[in-house]
Amino acid sequence: MTTFDVRIGINPLSWMNDDLPSLGGETPLELALTEGRQIGYQGFELGNKFPREPRALKTLLAQYDLALVSGWYSGRLARRSVEEEIASVGPHLELLAQNGATAMVYGEVADSIQGAPQPLYQRPRFFSDAQCAEYAARVDEFARYTQSRGVRLAYHHHMGAYVETPADVDQLMSRTSDAVGLLFDAGHITFAGGDPLAVLDKHIARVCHVHCKDVRPAVTRLARNRNWSFLDAVINGAFTVPGDGAVNFPAIIDRLKRYGYRGWLVVEAEQDPVVAPSFEYAQKGYRTLRTLVDAPLGAASKTEQEAA
Repeated sequence: MTTFDVRIGINPLSWMNDDLPSLGGETPLELALTEGRQIGYQGFELGNKFPREPRALKTLLAQYDLALVSGWYSGRLARRSVEEEIASVGPHLELLAQNGATAMVYGEVADSIQGAPQPLYQRPRFFSDAQCAEYAARVDEFARYTQSRGVRLAYHHHMGAYVETPADVDQLMSRTSDAVGLLFDAGHITFAGGDPLAVLDKHIARVCHVHCKDVRPAVTRLARNRNWSFLDAVINGAFTVPGDGAVNFPAIIDRLKRYGYRGWLVVEAEQDPVVAPSFEYAQKGYRTLRTLVDAPLGAASKTEQEAA
């Protein structure tokens, strides 16, 4: 019998944005931690206001009875060697390992346009089979190294980067070993034109981390039609918390239950806190996930049948 064992965490993006510091830049980290714990979250992912010294981070999180979920790492394996990446990741990997995180969010930022004022269609791509194979080999070797330190690489498919679409995910997963875990992000894969349930069904055995991000389709359509950048899409409300968009989270959580996923479910939704008040939306995301996690297995399927 499979065991579904999850904790619900949050990324501080609901309060403050790393890519757009003007969004929530004045908000103190202590407010985010206080409100997150009050809502019911069990842990936080890292953001740019967290201490980067292992003991200081542990002390801070203990004050709020929170766990460290994980932390984004800006990787550049598309442009540099595994040896260079290992040298670069050292302090971050140590920070995660010493604070009990077992997965590291790997985001490929080499040539990425996720923070640039460029339309999304200008994202980088691998144009040959050899390029794709070489990149996958480097990711795999790097993942084996992080795994040897007790932290599994959770590869984040992301808008504006080399691995964005379901086809990109298929390529990477087929060319790497189980050392490379997949960070399944419902919002990013939907924005990229994919069916999140189909992607989850295909790669669920590799999923080691889950970002629960919802999408407003009307905004993502505008982003494509008007050639917005990724950050333009964020500012205009492309993403939101679970239960506030079009992603079928009841079915996604049901799939994870049936498989026996063990790990974190992380609410992560880049929004302007002036437009989407932090506490209100963080609470909505938590309540949505809490209800789905606590629901009996198959409840989502029954709801879908009734709707049909």
